[in-house]
Amino acid sequence: MQTILVTGGAGFIGSHLVPMLVGQGCVVRVLDTLAPQIHGMLPGDGLDWLTNTANLEFVRGSVTNEVDLRAALDGVDSVIHLAAETGTGQSMYEIDRYCRENVQGTALLVHLLANGAAPSVRRVVLASSRSVYGEGAYVYSGGQNAARITPSSRTAEAMRSGQWEPVCPDTGAALTAVPTRENDRTAPASVYAATKLAQEDLIRIVCESAGVGYAILRLQNVYGEGQSLNNPYTGILSIFSTRIRRGLELPIFEDGLESRDFVHVSDVAAAFAKAVQAEVSPNCVINVGSGVATPVLEIAKSLCRAFNAEERVRVSGQFRLGDIRHNMADVNRLRSHLGLVPTVELEQGLARFASWVLAQPLPEDRLDQANEELSKRKMMG
Repeated sequence: MQTILVTGGAGFIGSHLVPMLVGQGCVVRVLDTLAPQIHGMLPGDGLDWLTNTANLEFVRGSVTNEVDLRAALDGVDSVIHLAAETGTGQSMYEIDRYCRENVQGTALLVHLLANGAAPSVRRVVLASSRSVYGEGAYVYSGGQNAARITPSSRTAEAMRSGQWEPVCPDTGAALTAVPTRENDRTAPASVYAATKLAQEDLIRIVCESAGVGYAILRLQNVYGEGQSLNNPYTGILSIFSTRIRRGLELPIFEDGLESRDFVHVSDVAAAFAKAVQAEVSPNCVINVGSGVATPVLEIAKSLCRAFNAEERVRVSGQFRLGDIRHNMADVNRLRSHLGLVPTVELEQGLARFASWVLAQPLPEDRLDQANEELSKRKMMG
């Protein structure tokens, strides 16, 4: 029976993954700070599962605290490292906090592994992010050149003029987005993304040096039941769901045609369970997504339909520095290395999400407050 430590396991993904692992016969230890930005006021009835599930031990603590982390690592066979601060926009001014939690927390974890503090650990699985790519992969729109291009971050000047689509950095030629592969260039466009790439490097370098197996899962836009409804800095569907319930309009950045790869949390949990229990450690990066790009304007309208609500959608023309235009995952490695194909289609997943949201207390809408903070720091245009 495998014993697995899941850092940040009380959060969105962990609330699906941990019961799945227990159901598959694993013993699970969860280490989590229960941050109010994610979980709201504490304690809450929604966290009862942490203390009343067989073969599940909950420890409230931080990955940045050596005493907490040493104790949590004691006797475990594998680590799934979910703990992290999330939110592209907030990361651009909460720089120290994001680096401390994401980078230093991961550094402490691998420091303990490298120095013999957890000799039983044989595998580490990291939750990384598609944000490490920056803009995803592109090819020339005319099909004249098959070379893959990963453009640099869009400038504020270009976006102020309504030039939303990335162009070839050398010629200015039009580009077409294609599925991003794990070996495409990484080019973080936000502090959050930079911390996730740093996490990847720390895990890869130290695990290879210490002879510990690893897998790095680059997650696309994860959504679904259990997503935090309290955090206005991340999770576009949770933010929009609150505004729909309050009869407020949904403001869409840019021209609404920016696209994301939405993947349901149950498919993401299955990927982690496979990665940590696979007979042969993957020892590589694996994209986890649906492989389908959906424009944000379309997802907003679809969410309104899932709630049977009026489509009060407004394309604002505003933008946030650090946001990307397009990214969708090439999921061939997900299939070949983990034997997984995402099973929850977007329409089905949105219906499940809406049904769950309607059973939750109505949160305060804090989107305007979050955007105001970005505007004050000149991170929005």
